Parts: sequence; structure tokens; C-alpha cells
Amino acid sequence: MKIILDAMGGDNAPREIVRGASEAAAAYKDAEIVLVGDAKKINETAEENRIDMSRLTIIHTEVAITMDDPAISCVRGKPDSSMAIGLKLVRDGADAFVSAGSTAALHAGSTLIVRKLPGVARSAIATILPFPRPLLLMDSGANPVVQPEYLAQWAVMGSVYMKKLMDVESPEVGLLSNGTEEHKGTAVGVDAYRMLSESSLNFAGNIESREIPFGACDVLVTDGFTGNVVLKLVEGMGKFMFAALKQMYTKNAATKMSFLVMKDQLKAMKKAFDASEYGGAPFLGLNKPVIKAHGNSDAAAIKNAVRQAIKYAESGVTAEIAEGVKAFAPSGGRPYEEANKDE
Repeated sequence: MKIILDAMGGDNAPREIVRGASEAAAAYKDAEIVLVGDAKKINETAEENRIDMSRLTIIHTEVAITMDDPAISCVRGKPDSSMAIGLKLVRDGADAFVSAGSTAALHAGSTLIVRKLPGVARSAIATILPFPRPLLLMDSGANPVVQPEYLAQWAVMGSVYMKKLMDVESPEVGLLSNGTEEHKGTAVGVDAYRMLSESSLNFAGNIESREIPFGACDVLVTDGFTGNVVLKLVEGMGKFMFAALKQMYTKNAATKMSFLVMKDQLKAMKKAFDASEYGGAPFLGLNKPVIKAHGNSDAAAIKNAVRQAIKYAESGVTAEIAEGVKAFAPSGGRPYEEANKDE
């Protein structure tokens, strides 16, 4: 099992990427961990932070994709960047790629280098929202403009993912909308509702955003713009609530005593709501696993992203997604054979 990491991608690169890679190499001894990036900077970082590099391999490049680079950078402009080289290594035989770099560049690069599965119209970012009933949100940022068949395909892909990797026997699929009635939402949403209603999926209907934390479904599909807004709102509200709890428990001597009683439970709750425990968000619909780690990932999040990449690569979920998409042709939608003709 060979996992490639983009050592130069993300807000905390290369330090946290290298640290996380080292921790992953120690924890998952059957995996070969390869860092792609500036060897001098990686080795200096390791020396300064006393990071064990004995189980890591470095592929050197001084080129990195920044957040200001255009999405197409992996193919045009910076084909020798750490992200582009990593994607090519996965295309040519490595098992998975992990990057905390630019989402737009990673999406475009993975689509053009790793390539989509046959019949997949668009790959999508699948992000787990860590509620008591974990919810897979897709798309969470890759495709701001969508067609109804994209949403229908993502429902299929998300159902396979939740069944194979999260052990949900019959995942419920919801369509994010501004009302539960089938006629609510945009024209794209209404058409997608019809497609999903006529499918063999376990379709729960339209889901309003206020129901997201309360176990409304297992897979929630929407366009990438709306999904990204939802994701960041959930992240922000989580931080706000824990900050409010901290302020409440440190207000005076009596509340501080209460905190000591509740300390372990609060730590457990915080960990349960920490999305970094899931490691990152896979691009579903590609030929090989590509994992997008959060831009501000620390070492723990990178380690968990490697764990997720290994689990994804071993699961066989890619083949099942391909079969699921191939079999899915809802009434009124384009046959799967035609799905790639737009590109």
C-alpha cells in the first residue's frame, strides 16, 4: 500500500504534513508513505522539530501550488508541482493521494490526471459532518453549478460510500432544499427530486437545513456552493458553541467546580464533533482515492487522512461506485453512457 502526500499543500505545510506523515508511518506499518515536496525544507523541518523520517520517502520538487494559482495549475502552469506529481504517481500505480492544498486545483487536477470513473459526470467532495448520526455531505465545494443528474449520481456514490466505509446497511439519501414538499427548491432540485424518487435508492425526500444535525439522513446532496456554505456554517457554529461553554464554565468559582465534574464528558463531546477525526474528504467518482484534507490540518488530521486513504483503497468502494453509476439511469435523466460527452 503506497500513500502519496503533498508535503507543500495547506496552511501548515510542510511542518504539520511531515509530522502527520511520520505519525502515520509509525501507526500503519504496512503502508509506504511518500512525501512530495522541497526535500531541503522537509528535512530542515524534520530536524528542527525532531520528526522521525526513517520510514518516509521524499520525492523532490521545489514547485508548489498556492491558493492564488488558477484551478488548472496541475496541468497548465505548474505540472511539476508537488500536487501534480502526487496525482501522477497515483494515476501510475500508487494507491491514494492526500493533499491539504487548494481545493479547486486538486479537483481540476484529479479530474484531468487521475480521471473520473466511466459514466461519472462530475466527481464531488464528500465530507462527513460529525453529528451523532454521521452525515455525508456532497458536494461540499467542488461544483458550484450543477445539473440534476449530477445530484442523482452523487446520491448513488454517497450511498455506496456510507455502506462500505461507514457500515450503514441502507443509507437514507436526502436532497437539501428550502422545504420538504417535492415542488420546493430550484428547478435543478425539483428535477433531481423526481429522479431520486423514481430510483431504487432509499430516498428520504427534501431535507431542510435545520434538520441536518438531528439525523435526518445519511447522505445529503446539494450543489458545491450551497454545500460549502453549510459545511463552514456547521464548523463555525461548533466553535461558537464550545467557546460559549468554556466561557460559561469559567465564569466564577462555582462554574469552575462544575467544569471539573463535566470535564471528561465535554472533552469526549468535543472529540466526537471534531471533523478532523475523519481525516479528510474524498473526491468520489475518481478512478483512485484522492483525499482533500482541511487547509489548516494539523499532524493529527493528516495522520487520520492517511488512515482514511488506506481504508478507502482497501475497501473496494471505487469498483462498487462504478457499478452503481453504471446501473443508475433514472427516468428523464441521461443514460450513463452519455454522461461524459460534455467534457
